Amino acid sequence: MLRKLLLSLLAVMLISGISFAQQKPVILSGELIIFHAGSLSVPMKEIAAAFNKIHPNVKILMESAGSVASARKITDLDRPCDIMASADYAVIDNMLIPKYADWNIRFVNNELSIVYHEKSRYSKDINGKNWFDILMKQDVAYGRADPNSDPCGYRTVLSLQLAEKYYKKAGLAKRIMDKDINFMRPKEVDLVALLETGSLDYIFIYRSIAIQHKLNYLALPDEVNLKNPAMAALYASVSTEINGKEPGKKEVVKGEPMIYGVTILRNAPNREAAIAFTRFLLTKGRGMDIMEKNGQPSVIPMTTVNWDKLPDELKKFAVK
Repeated sequence: MLRKLLLSLLAVMLISGISFAQQKPVILSGELIIFHAGSLSVPMKEIAAAFNKIHPNVKILMESAGSVASARKITDLDRPCDIMASADYAVIDNMLIPKYADWNIRFVNNELSIVYHEKSRYSKDINGKNWFDILMKQDVAYGRADPNSDPCGYRTVLSLQLAEKYYKKAGLAKRIMDKDINFMRPKEVDLVALLETGSLDYIFIYRSIAIQHKLNYLALPDEVNLKNPAMAALYASVSTEINGKEPGKKEVVKGEPMIYGVTILRNAPNREAAIAFTRFLLTKGRGMDIMEKNGQPSVIPMTTVNWDKLPDELKKFAVK
């Protein structure tokens, strides 16, 4: 009797084993909503296409905007969102954690540069010693992003303050910011169209944008471009104010190395697909190779807030 029972149990286990072995991988489907910084538009489009080759049943809906504006779609407008990728990781820390998200992975970096085209006035003359004089010429038009909606905007302000220190030119930042104020736009990629159509001669924008759009750019010194983590103390010596979370309130933003962040929202409508996409984005040989090709090199792994709250599948991409 006991022998028959054991044989029966063994048969059930074998059948179950075969059944488990024959189970197909989970098929992801549904809509995946991603809000991302404008400077991520080109690589995110490529990453989404690559992801869809593996998961064709996922409909990826991406919205590009300034990172602050993207966060406000969640906090102020209560828009559904699965993934938020910010050009400044601090936007996620300050605006989304802890109410709307639990964690934040820092994944790529960038640097501020001055971008121009071949027909830009004085493009043959501009260099690291005279760019501020050229921007101040009356026949030159330049553009920058709005500090209140886009990290590139307030980073431009911070970089100009650093330039004032580096070149020892008192009042330089204010003089440049007071000029061509009518060419300020909500996000940095809006400026590219104005540059490409000849409405602008120069724009302050990320180096990655220049690479992606095959535009000329002037590299700024590390003391100015907010790229170098070793210069974090210098960057922190400058600051600016932007609109706060509540109407009429202001928030101080200090200079720091520019690092991008990504999170999955706490109430993500399609969490399973969001985790799979984020894992794909952060994996070397997949999303990270696409990011690096587009001028945004990986900084993985970096320390992160609330590491313990990361999904198990994503913990390898960050450290406590």
